[in-house]
Amino acid sequence: MPHKKIIIERDISWLHFNERVLQEAADEKVPLLMRLKFLGIFSNNLDEFFRVRVATHQRLMGLNRETAITQRKILKQIHQNVVAQQQHFEEIYAQILTQLKAYQIHIVNEKELTTEQGEIVRAYFHDTVRPLLVPLMLDQIVEFPALKDGCIYLALCLAERKKNSIEKPHFALIELPTEKLSRFFVFKQEDNTFVILLDDVVRYCLNDIFAIFGYNDCRAYTVKVTKDAEMDLDVDVSKSFMELIALGVKKRKFGNMVRFIYDQEIDANLLTFLLKKLRIKKTDNHIAAGRYHNFKDFMGFPSVGSAALNKRPDTPMLHPAIDPKQSLFKLIRKKDVMLHFPYHSFHPVIDFLREAAIDPKVLFIKITIYRVAKQSNIINALINARKNGKQVTATIEIQARFDEEANIEWVKSLQENGITVLHGQQGIKIHSKLILVGRRENNKTVLYANVSTGNFHEGTARTYSDDSLLTADPQITREVAKVFDMIERKEYYSFKHLLVSPHQMLNKILTFIDTEIRNARANKTAYIIAKLNSLNDEEVIQKLYEAAKAGVKITLIIRGICTLVPQENIEIFSIVDKYLEHSRVYVFADGGKERIYIASADWMERNLHRRIEVACPIYDTQIRNEIKTMLAYQQKDNTKSRLINAPEVNAYKIDDQAPFRYQNKMYDYFKNK
Repeated sequence: MPHKKIIIERDISWLHFNERVLQEAADEKVPLLMRLKFLGIFSNNLDEFFRVRVATHQRLMGLNRETAITQRKILKQIHQNVVAQQQHFEEIYAQILTQLKAYQIHIVNEKELTTEQGEIVRAYFHDTVRPLLVPLMLDQIVEFPALKDGCIYLALCLAERKKNSIEKPHFALIELPTEKLSRFFVFKQEDNTFVILLDDVVRYCLNDIFAIFGYNDCRAYTVKVTKDAEMDLDVDVSKSFMELIALGVKKRKFGNMVRFIYDQEIDANLLTFLLKKLRIKKTDNHIAAGRYHNFKDFMGFPSVGSAALNKRPDTPMLHPAIDPKQSLFKLIRKKDVMLHFPYHSFHPVIDFLREAAIDPKVLFIKITIYRVAKQSNIINALINARKNGKQVTATIEIQARFDEEANIEWVKSLQENGITVLHGQQGIKIHSKLILVGRRENNKTVLYANVSTGNFHEGTARTYSDDSLLTADPQITREVAKVFDMIERKEYYSFKHLLVSPHQMLNKILTFIDTEIRNARANKTAYIIAKLNSLNDEEVIQKLYEAAKAGVKITLIIRGICTLVPQENIEIFSIVDKYLEHSRVYVFADGGKERIYIASADWMERNLHRRIEVACPIYDTQIRNEIKTMLAYQQKDNTKSRLINAPEVNAYKIDDQAPFRYQNKMYDYFKNK
């Protein structure tokens, strides 16, 4: 066994990832409004982190004294990191506001409005905003309201100011109606564009609400709570698993608070009152922050100003082998086709299902669904297929975090249309991305498959980088069929070509690493390249340490969590850019023969032990070369690549070569093809 190496705490590693997102917001080479959107992504990521990971640590505190000490230490590290990042966040935001003014774009608050601008804002408030506001007078209610997770509230100090005195203030609460209104109100004056946040629209008009009660001194401070998003499922044998998930989603709304954020300028008496009513202790995560919360709304910041400020995603290309007027089945019979999103259009995946839906020779369609778009063409194609008499089976993962409600509704919709719907079981999520079509040809059933690294989601396919294989290779399609059989029958099968978790994938990966170790010791070519979202499985990490010690060259391209520490023969870097790197690719030298896989699975404990995942071998020579080119380009990136777990956290990967930006070069590569 190799000497045990230090492993980075996974949640500190995740915070380092979110810092890389913050680096994009700070990068002055990124278009200004894109920088605002990166602030939104950072904020959204952090919300989910508290809802899931911080909540988990707080739950573990109650196990025993030893565990509580460990968890308290981790939570302290988290708090220190978050506070430092929050300060950097505020600095970046202030810088962006200043720079936008040079383009005659002004994000203003209620104190900066002229009289004329104030009338525009007041008219918008009375016409659109005020009908949606329901102030809660906190002095008058018997039971303090349960604040909603992730909503923005204005906590109010209301007082009557007289000539030489001010009455004792009263406290109130207003929930901002961001579910019904945009967070941003935009108006123009001459050549200038002004943007005011909904928070400040309400602040400007507070006296219009409360003057009738005699209050003429109204001050508002933004507050927000984040709640535990883990679901406690009832043990009720009379209910189906889907019913238990639905109940768990409802209970989540009343989860324990894991974070309370407030405006650092808040009135001291109001803060004391809120902390007492919300039963927040000094040791809890209550964080003094800036004037605004829920910066995730900035992901949808309005497109104002010139095109230079609003960098649009590159237009996806049609794959050169695909002719929209020709049958995809005919094409796939001849050769495998790999779509690389977002460089290639997602339309062929939809067209694959649409053609299957109307082709009289198609007998059945099977699909695994983890997340789909709100207005999903994938779902529509499945329903149309069933209407055309095809057998359709959809495996929908109702445990997909934060998509549980949407997926339950999709289950109902598909069942109403006569589609057979399956789902995972408690403790095992189905995370693989598979489509299987059976077609009658020459008196036999021929199988066609789509194996993807990402969800069948036409929205995220525009911003997530993923790989999606369309194939009729029986070595692969027969085993994809076995995966569906495994899901339907809840039985274990062995696989020769696919790597399938939770029963086989880990052992295969460890075996492949052992092969590289033997080859390195025999002075043969030995290397591993793994592109992943995250790496934290300790068994894999220890085996990688052993391989590095034996002389295996290991390159890890990891977007997010990485608990492994680089050392001799191990290079780790992360690319954070305009597209979210989401594809998983494994390459093992195998003595020169090279095993190449695309996969739905990261090398995380959950993926390898508690999920049904699939890694698919790539046998087509042209596609293998495409993947190797992509990996080579990523290794050459010296613009958006950061070193992971190096002495300097998130140091940019710098060399003496000409600037090379992988995502731009990859788009050019496919465009030229």
